[in-house]
Amino acid sequence: MDLHRFARITLVSGVLMALASCGTDISSNDTPSTTQTDPKTRADAQRTALAQARGKNQPHSTIFNFFKNTNDPNTTIKVNKYLWNASLDVLDFLPIESIDPFTGVIVTGYGTPPGSSQAYRAIIYVQDPALDARSLKVAIQTRGKGAIAPETIRAVEDAILTRARQLRIQDSKL
Repeated sequence: MDLHRFARITLVSGVLMALASCGTDISSNDTPSTTQTDPKTRADAQRTALAQARGKNQPHSTIFNFFKNTNDPNTTIKVNKYLWNASLDVLDFLPIESIDPFTGVIVTGYGTPPGSSQAYRAIIYVQDPALDARSLKVAIQTRGKGAIAPETIRAVEDAILTRARQLRIQDSKL
């Protein structure tokens, strides 16, 4: 009996020592000391050390985090690349004033298309990753008259969608 009891105590002690060595090192200078005898103070110090080891804004990782959408919306691009590139191709005669691929907005300055004397500017908004007409919004205006006819805007949108489909077909052949 004494041999079994000794084996159990040795096994439990070994497991406890192994678990104790798996903890984080909280002996750095910027963490509270854990040598106090008060268990509450020691637990607070360990929580503080764990929070510092993980980073202040980083949540505790569990198996359920795998199923959460953890993509940062500030770095995730939600723009269809074919619509984006087609917009730049079709309206390449317009100078680009600002461009933001993360929000899908292209703002151009005034430019004249080939064979025309009227200056136009455009704002293109690609709002969805799908290659769909609903994903594309185009606003065009002239320098002197302001907004242009809806049929002209629709023709530009159709040209962008056609070019986007052509780019997608080219990619599928590679």
